[in-house]
Amino acid sequence: MLILILLPAAFLLPSGAVAGEIIGGQEAQPHFRPYMAYLKIQREEKKRVCGGFLVSKNFVLTAAHCKGEAAGYVSPIPLPMAHQQMRPGTVCSVAGWGRTSAKVVVMQDAACPRDPDLIYHDYNPSTMMCVGDPEMGRSSFKGDSGGPLVCQQTAQGIFSWGSEEGTPPAVYTRVSTFILWIQKTMRMLQP
Repeated sequence: MLILILLPAAFLLPSGAVAGEIIGGQEAQPHFRPYMAYLKIQREEKKRVCGGFLVSKNFVLTAAHCKGEAAGYVSPIPLPMAHQQMRPGTVCSVAGWGRTSAKVVVMQDAACPRDPDLIYHDYNPSTMMCVGDPEMGRSSFKGDSGGPLVCQQTAQGIFSWGSEEGTPPAVYTRVSTFILWIQKTMRMLQP
């Protein structure tokens, strides 16, 4: 299976991080999200797992640092239209490989301030989404990198990075910004 990498700015997981640490999540039924892909990454002596999601028969989208072998029972999830925006307040879902999922809220960009002293200093609203209401306490976390943010049955985001403690909000790549590139790349690499 080919793996399409899409995320120019992603944090590196610390060694020993485990998959599926959705903060404030609940157990999901097996095969409830058939678009989820499980990536096993082994480089030399280091092992890591990441999430991803199937967008066609031959392509998995994931974070840039999540490159490996996809496995599991998966079927594609639709992608958004180019430059489609999710309004702040939209309720979406995230899932991880620890059999947990959670409902999260799209926040205004101001919730991820670009203050040089804060973790969001690299936040770019044209390519990223700020997701997760701090009052709800739900967020993706270590090992969930590359997993989808699903809004209205469409993969709108890819989990990229967040706080070291897993407190919301977290940052997701805005998939709609890269749709033309994704489609072009998929056509070019189609077997």
